Amino acid sequence: MRVMRLLIMFDLPIKTQSDKKAYQEFHKFLVNSGWIMEQISVYSRVTLGTENTNSHLSRVNKNLPPKGCVTVLELTEKQYTGRKILINSSKKGKLSYNPAQLSLEF
Repeated sequence: MRVMRLLIMFDLPIKTQSDKKAYQEFHKFLVNSGWIMEQISVYSRVTLGTENTNSHLSRVNKNLPPKGCVTVLELTEKQYTGRKILINSSKKGKLSYNPAQLSLEF
């Protein structure tokens, strides 16, 4: 069984009240389904094998908001943990980075 990581990135309109409601419902769906917020509008989830990945993609597809754009990337765990996190240390209000919170080791 291969450990995979799904990464969802979305850009949803929030101009009208119905747009805001759709955004909130999609966000609530992701959080309640075990997706982890990486950044605003970027979520990730660990999956185990192709069937599990397809199941999660199907659930996301059924809960897509009526407007906007949702992009899903499927990565191996090795690709995901090999990502680069860039933090500009010259700016005020430095971001804290704790790699233990961002990766799951097997």
